[in-house]
Amino acid sequence: MQRENGTISEISADPGSWPALQALFGPAWCQPCPGIGLVTGDAFHWLERLPAQSVQAIVTDPPYALIEYEAKNHAKLRAGRGGVWRIPPALGGAARAPVPRFTVLTARDRARLDSFFRQFGTLALSALAPGGHLVIASTPLLSSGCFAGLEAAGFEKRGEIIRLVQTLRGGDRPKGAEAEFAEVTVMPASGWEPWGLFRKPLGEATVAANLRRWGTGALRRPSPAEPFRDVIAVGPTRAAERRIAAHPSLKPQALMRQLVRAVLPLGTGIVLDPFAGGGSTLAAAAHLGYQAIGIELDPAYAVMAERAIPQLASLKPVSPRNGRQS
Repeated sequence: MQRENGTISEISADPGSWPALQALFGPAWCQPCPGIGLVTGDAFHWLERLPAQSVQAIVTDPPYALIEYEAKNHAKLRAGRGGVWRIPPALGGAARAPVPRFTVLTARDRARLDSFFRQFGTLALSALAPGGHLVIASTPLLSSGCFAGLEAAGFEKRGEIIRLVQTLRGGDRPKGAEAEFAEVTVMPASGWEPWGLFRKPLGEATVAANLRRWGTGALRRPSPAEPFRDVIAVGPTRAAERRIAAHPSLKPQALMRQLVRAVLPLGTGIVLDPFAGGGSTLAAAAHLGYQAIGIELDPAYAVMAERAIPQLASLKPVSPRNGRQS
């Protein structure tokens, strides 16, 4: 497993916080590999119990609409029957990942979603150190509501990170009338994925002072000569990664390693993922030698992630030119 500095990073803000967090989570805690903690349980339950200012960054891929991971829809997904999930046909003999249908949301669903992200933002803001960043995945159809809820909770919006990726969303002709409207597209074929970039307000007068005190407030550069950029071209998650962790929303290591590396500007601290899923954020942190904690509600996914994190972390980097292992 590669580690940028050769060892697990120490926590600059509070050297005793890692064992304290282990004790807090108790029996719900497991450690898939050194410096990585995974907790089975409800994200809001544990966020409410986290000590204030106990993590330095949050990188997460939450349920975009909530309904896609409700029991009835998730059971249909696991049974291959779809429900709110669209099960696309195989392409060239290869199975393709399910895609949730966000156009089916009702006004009540959207109101519940707004409340969810406001509550999440409030809890996340408390857990973060001053100047800590939150990087959160979304979808073009729902990102405005998600991001507004986080701003309402007190986060500063610092921009968006755009992942350039060709997805299965959009590009279809009217259902049942494809031949009649052969030159019509109901929605654009999606070629991007938005990640909201937010920051907890600084605790010091300047970014430099915040970095010295809290180790947060900025983003880590890929190299001294190159700034971190807000457009990242990364294709769909590779088949090799999906074989390791068959989560429907698994994000590729080629993306997650860039995002996770950036959120600890000095390379020290704890990264939190409250919606850990298949463990891609935690695996990226492990690969980088960062400390990270993930929370996953679904026991089956938590077991999957515990097994998958060391394997995903050990994968070789992917060449940005051709998407192949280097």
